[in-house]
Amino acid sequence: MDLDRELAKILGGAAASSNVIQICDKCRHMSLKTSVAKLKKLAPGADIKIGCKNYCGPCAKYAFIYVNGRFVKGATEDEAIEKARPFIK
Repeated sequence: MDLDRELAKILGGAAASSNVIQICDKCRHMSLKTSVAKLKKLAPGADIKIGCKNYCGPCAKYAFIYVNGRFVKGATEDEAIEKARPFIK
């Protein structure tokens, strides 16, 4: 018996181990159009939240993503997304 599937049925289809990914819509180092597409490909079914994270100091210096509560940064959008890969469930 797969507990995640059973729990997903009980919760109405939402997997218990779904990923929560947060990206800032004001970050100059991330393009929402491309980053959301890449993140959807990396983590299908993830809950992707877009909005200001009030983390303006790091946001001005490099690309960053929150993945399941973990802060991940990179010099570029692609680097940040690649560094986020280990934190995807």
